[in-house]
Amino acid sequence: MGKLWQKGAKLDRRVEAYTVGDDHILDRELVKYDCLGSIAHAKMLGKIGILTDDEVDSLVTALQEIIDQGSLQILPEQEDCHTAIENYLTEKLGKVGEKIHTGRSRNDQVLTALRLYYLDKIGECRGAVDSLVGELQGLSERDGGTPMPGYTHMRKAMPSSVALWCGAFVESAKDNLALLDAAEKLMDQSPLGTAAGYGIPLDIDRQLTADELGFSRVQENPIYAQMSRGKFEVTLLHALGQIMFDLNKLASDLILFSMPEFGYFSLPEELCTGSSIMPQKQNPDVLEIMRGKYHTVKACEREVAGVSADLGSGFHRDFQLTKGPTMRGVDVTLKSLEIASLVVSAISVNTERCQESMTDELFATERAYDLVQEGVPFREAYRRVADELREKGS
Repeated sequence: MGKLWQKGAKLDRRVEAYTVGDDHILDRELVKYDCLGSIAHAKMLGKIGILTDDEVDSLVTALQEIIDQGSLQILPEQEDCHTAIENYLTEKLGKVGEKIHTGRSRNDQVLTALRLYYLDKIGECRGAVDSLVGELQGLSERDGGTPMPGYTHMRKAMPSSVALWCGAFVESAKDNLALLDAAEKLMDQSPLGTAAGYGIPLDIDRQLTADELGFSRVQENPIYAQMSRGKFEVTLLHALGQIMFDLNKLASDLILFSMPEFGYFSLPEELCTGSSIMPQKQNPDVLEIMRGKYHTVKACEREVAGVSADLGSGFHRDFQLTKGPTMRGVDVTLKSLEIASLVVSAISVNTERCQESMTDELFATERAYDLVQEGVPFREAYRRVADELREKGS
């Protein structure tokens, strides 16, 4: 079977390999979603009289088979899942399979599949964030009353606690969920029926396909449907980057606080790796990788933003290059959230070490405010306490 766009001329193999890239691999993730889009599209074509009821039934059955089997192969020469699916339908159903592309382009087809994929992944991310929040709250319930130093400039500053530390990440996670909600709201509009960016010369029912696929609304302007590719991905990656920003800080804190010199937290051996030369080492590699993965996701965001910029309105093949980094950013974030939940659930708090660390200087501000309560001006109280600490130090 040929490519969807092929008109008879033979394409140079080097150009084919270069333009296909790794789409035939990435699109394994999209087969289910492309089939769902095609099912909705087939039903719509039946409603407007392009397909008979029997043709719709046969197409829907074959597309559902692909989803249920979950084993459709995408060959490099097929370029993508769209071609592989249409080839399957044509081989199985003959001329009926050739009718499935009526009223759409690969452009709105891939947009629709990606939107459905992203919406699913946003849901998974939301669930993974909730799981991490649950583990942090569990840690707080177990050991939240344990005092520990609060730091500014990497120096002891004021009293803190395990509960206060956990609560900071919980509260930030709630803001991250709001960013995911914003990304979801953008994704939750159906581009199906916009074709290559200028609509279809058929009286299609876009609301029907939007409803069938569970979108809350139709993306009306067909040019904007193409312009939104890259824009929506950057928004999603930004939200994921904020999640990873928190995991970066969480990892940095846990690496520091689990150092033997601090010893506030302990990591179990099953979460640590060792050294190939030093027998005593128990390394927090999992946290170091998590810390570094923030930069991986931010690089994905920058890559998509860069590829999408400087392009005029309408479709450009450059958009193909946004698929890989977006999928990679999603995958890294989901795996990192899973690991973060695992680590937080497994860490233990060394109450004795935490209490030992609550040294005098942490209460300097409190002493200054005791003097303020007695009527001493704050600046004078500040100087008095500073002088006391200086004298003790000398």
